[in-house]
Parts: sequence; structure tokens; C-alpha cells
Amino acid sequence: METMKEQALALQEQIVAWRRDLHQMPETQMDTVQTEAYICARLDEMGIPYRKGVAGHGVVAVLEGAKPGKVFAVRADCDGLPIKEETDLPFASKNGCMHACGHDVHTAMALGTAKILADNKDKLEGTVKFIFQPGEEGCKEGYGGAKRMLDDGALDNPRPDVIVGLHTGAIWKEDFKPGDIGYHYSGIMACMDRFDLLVKGKGSHGAYPHGSIDPVSIACQIISELQTIVSREMNPVEPAVISIGEIHAGTAFNVIPGECRISGTVRALTNDTRKFLATRIEEIARTVAQGMRGDIEFHYGWEGPAPVVNNAEVTEELRKVAVAILGEEHVKEIKNPSMGGEDIAFFLEEVPGTFFFHPSCNEEKGQTYPHHNSRFAVDEDVLWIGSAVMSTMAMEWLKNHK
Repeated sequence: METMKEQALALQEQIVAWRRDLHQMPETQMDTVQTEAYICARLDEMGIPYRKGVAGHGVVAVLEGAKPGKVFAVRADCDGLPIKEETDLPFASKNGCMHACGHDVHTAMALGTAKILADNKDKLEGTVKFIFQPGEEGCKEGYGGAKRMLDDGALDNPRPDVIVGLHTGAIWKEDFKPGDIGYHYSGIMACMDRFDLLVKGKGSHGAYPHGSIDPVSIACQIISELQTIVSREMNPVEPAVISIGEIHAGTAFNVIPGECRISGTVRALTNDTRKFLATRIEEIARTVAQGMRGDIEFHYGWEGPAPVVNNAEVTEELRKVAVAILGEEHVKEIKNPSMGGEDIAFFLEEVPGTFFFHPSCNEEKGQTYPHHNSRFAVDEDVLWIGSAVMSTMAMEWLKNHK
């Protein structure tokens, strides 16, 4: 009998073909109409029932095994980015958008996982749920795709007992080679929060600053003081980021405006740190502004994903499966978590699981560009690995957790 590794290797060309089809039709945010139709067509071919139109254009498929048991979930994001592709690949996107973060690969590997498990349905002791999620890269307003799918019942009927997802590409490329698997036992990615400050002062002619309460000067002092939160109030070994990305004020060079707007992002690996940073940003900004005779309005965007926190037990089971498929030398612990964010965090808050790394950028093949770059590319030769690991993990986990 073929192992799932052998079945994944045999399916490699098909996984690549699915990936290339998806790569040519990237869609952004929640507007993934063609992608939804493509996923549904492939599931129809496999004979796997599904619900489409989840939170708009998400897809949730349910594969029931021959024997009853618990529920294992696989999550794959499927949206692209509003980036014009410049890879010169023969299957490059032509619609002005691009799969510049590997979500086409994630979807193709999830389809590969579904195909392998469907072919082994008679040996499957439980149920596998496949969640194909748009909107991971964010939405114009409010929550992204994961939260919206949760609100539309993506985890209901049946509710998973465990969930697994992966990220391909080059996030930790210094420590990994294409074909390796990276894992981490706890917080692997940060929250992805936004904050907005409206600094309120009093406008005046630029020649008469004494008649103003200058919101630009206040904003500059606030920005300077906010940097001391991480450098002087945080434990130096605990990761945290506060970055200012936007400053908007004024309409003329010789007019002191009445208001100044500041926007930035906060990254942290625990919810306690996240709450501390949000509190201190408001306290410092308000104190500085009032000390300079101004005031602020403050908004913290809790709708951003929380930190991505892996379950240690599920991660260890993932590690063992990956070692059995690839060998110890190709399965490595991620030493330093990423301060980037990922909205699988919403699923992991609801269900224990693990989010692991699937390196796929090969410098020897010229694949040196980072995520969200117009020349981002992956090594397709290693795509079978994601499907092999996830299908084997699903089969083994359901067998061992009755």
C-alpha cells in the first residue's frame, strides 16, 4: 500500500497545475468569485461536499471518513494582493493583481490534501473539514476573512477538535531551505493592530505661532515619547513593535493647522502585551497633548488579528509527522517568531491547533524576492510536501484521538 508521502509525490504535477491555474486569476480581499468557483469545481471532481458563499465567497468542505470519530480541520487562505506582477512567468497574472504571498500555493496544497484523503476515505477514522478563506490580506472595512467566516458558521456542523494551517515562502529563509518544515510551540506570529490618534490644537497664521496650540509640534512630541514604551517599559527580551506609518496635517505651508492625524501599528506576541501597549499609547499621547495645551481622540483597532498562538501538543504531533516524512534534518524549530500578522489567529482562539512554515523560495533558482513583492516566486518542486504533511497529520491524528 502506498504511503501518503508516495501519494503526494504522485500528485505533485497536479498540485502544481492547480497552483498555476490559481496564480493566473488572483482576486483580492473578499471578492474571490472565480477562486471560489475553481475550488468548488475541484471538490466536485473529488466528490467532497461543501458549502460555498461562506462570508461571501469562502468555501467549507466536509469529508466524512468510513468510521466515525473526531473532526480535524485544514485552513487555507486564497486571496491575492493588488500588485501588478513582474515575474515574467508563463503563467503570470494578467489582471493587475498578484498572488504575491503564496496563497495560491496554500490553496493548491489544501486541494492536494483533500484529494489524498478522499482517495483514502475508507481508512479515515473521523471527519476532515477544509476551510478555504478569502480576505486574509485584510478588508476595506473592519474584520478580515477569518473573523467573517467564523461569524458565518465556518466552524459549525461539525465543529473541529483541532485545526492546522501553513505559510509558504521566505519569512524565515535564513534558517531554512526549500523542502524543510518549520514549527514553533507557542506564539509564532504577532497581533496586527492599528491605532489612530487625532491631535487637537488651535490653528493660526504661521507667522504668529504664539496664537496657536500647534498640533504638529504636539504630534512630534507624542511620536518621540511613544518610542520609549518599547525601549524603556518593555522587558528587552519580549518582542514588541510600535511603528508610525501616517502623519497628516495642514493644507498650506504658512498656516498652523488645528489638527494632526497620526496612524500606526502595534505588534505583540501575547494578548497581555497587546493590551499594555494599547493602554500606554493612549496614556502617553493624552498626557503629552494636554501638557502642551492640546488634546487627543484615540482609537485602537482591536478588530486586527490577535497573536497567532500554537498549541504545544498539536505542534509536537505535527513535528513527528513531518520527521517521519522528511527526516530530522529537514524539520526545525523556528527560533524567532515573526512580528508579521496572520488572521488564522481567529481560528486558533476558537480551536487548538498549529500554524507551521513551509519554505519554498529557492535562491539558487533566483527566488530572492520577499512576500508582497511584484517578483515574488516559489519553488514548485516542494509543493507535494505541504499536502503530504497535512494529509498524514489528519489521518494519524484522527486515528490516535478517538
